[in-house]
Amino acid sequence: MTDKGVTDKVKGKAKETAGKVTGDDSKKAEGIVDQVVGKTKEVASDAKDVVEEVAGKAKDAASKAAEKAKDAID
Repeated sequence: MTDKGVTDKVKGKAKETAGKVTGDDSKKAEGIVDQVVGKTKEVASDAKDVVEEVAGKAKDAASKAAEKAKDAID
């Protein structure tokens, strides 16, 4: 997800606008759906980033705790 849904949101906005201009409700609805797909990809990507950050911090904390435990044993 390198574009984080930006392409879908832009494509959707263009379709929605084209649908409004031409009076094509189907094209307008298609554009709205594309925008929702783009927003969903954006939210999923942001959530993934947060999970990766938290996992990294947890891994660091676990390593430090293991190191302290090892030092205490030695």
